[in-house]
Amino acid sequence: MYRFFFFLIFVNTVGSSCAQLGFSLADGATKVEIPIEIHNNLVIVPVILNNQLPLKFIIDTGVRTTILTEKIYSDILHLAYTKKFTISAPGGENLVNAYITNNVTIDMPGVHGRGHAMLVLENDYLELKNSLGSEVHGILGYELFSRFVIKIDYQTRILTLMTPQKFKPSKKYARLPITVEDTKPYYVAEIKINDTTSMSAKLMIDTGASHGLFLDTESSSKIVVPTKNINCTIGKGLGGLITGRMARISCLQMGKYSIPNMISSFPDPNSYFDTLRTGVTVYRNGSVGGEILSRFQVIFDFPREKIYLKPNGSLRRKFYYNMSGITVKAIGETLHNFEIVEVRKNSSANLSDIRVGDKIIAVNNNLTENMNLSEVNNYFDTKPGKKITLLILRGAVQMQKVFSLINEI
Repeated sequence: MYRFFFFLIFVNTVGSSCAQLGFSLADGATKVEIPIEIHNNLVIVPVILNNQLPLKFIIDTGVRTTILTEKIYSDILHLAYTKKFTISAPGGENLVNAYITNNVTIDMPGVHGRGHAMLVLENDYLELKNSLGSEVHGILGYELFSRFVIKIDYQTRILTLMTPQKFKPSKKYARLPITVEDTKPYYVAEIKINDTTSMSAKLMIDTGASHGLFLDTESSSKIVVPTKNINCTIGKGLGGLITGRMARISCLQMGKYSIPNMISSFPDPNSYFDTLRTGVTVYRNGSVGGEILSRFQVIFDFPREKIYLKPNGSLRRKFYYNMSGITVKAIGETLHNFEIVEVRKNSSANLSDIRVGDKIIAVNNNLTENMNLSEVNNYFDTKPGKKITLLILRGAVQMQKVFSLINEI
């Protein structure tokens, strides 16, 4: 599956919008709990735009301004656009058209928001619904985190919004200091690359990125890709696919929690929107994303510049990376058909002659027609050595392919 890097894309597009925004809890409440969906470590909430259109948005600490991923939805609401502009990838390629609309109403269960500015993409360049296997239409960010203390419980799938004045942290949570810079939260963690190299790394805490740890080799001479690594596609952004290497580091330390032998992404230079050193955003060494955050209950307190962590049952779960070597997307109106869109070179699937374009009909004798994308991907994320039998459709021909999951790093 692709990792998403929204924080690398949407920066400073509507810098003057914050004064127009306003979220409030209904009926004078001080706390509200909202059921959420979790797909590929991303948090998705139900929203209603302008009291008419029910949609689903990702909750993202790495985004300043609300984003709608397809203009067709704002056109349905007959929203007016005050500005059109183009976002270009490195080298001027993969041009993305976007629009600004103002005074949008955004409601969630128990939460009312009015007067919002919104960035509208002309098309779903990220293909979110196909990559996540669920309908996703937009992204909510700083406007929400600046108003409330926000708790994400990944296991019970509940998002809790609390007014800062009434929030009292429980002693069961570890308290970590953050800085909120350019609307985004940063934490200085201790990382151990190998037995001889350790450093303090400034990391953005990013709920809108599905990876675990992301480290930029150009930000410090101490950040070196370990010798044992996989050359692959590590994520996806508006500029296209993000290439790089996946490798294990010895340890990530967040407060009192030590996370050993974890997998990190190391992007190739210039393979993504490099806003790290332009002066537009804050210099950092990388980011912590959903694959780490989902192992905790996480509370974000932007007003006091704190985050609070309490581990759940998955904290010690081992880290693996794409042991099959295939990337699958959901297709069709119902998103219950599954197509292989990438096969990593020399992976077990590649050596078994599985190809891009193959459609998956069954996994281990279980038909996929009633599965969602997460259920399909779960077969490829069990344990090394697990035997996988795929029934695929190649053109008009059905065929069976057998391979084993291999942990390459």
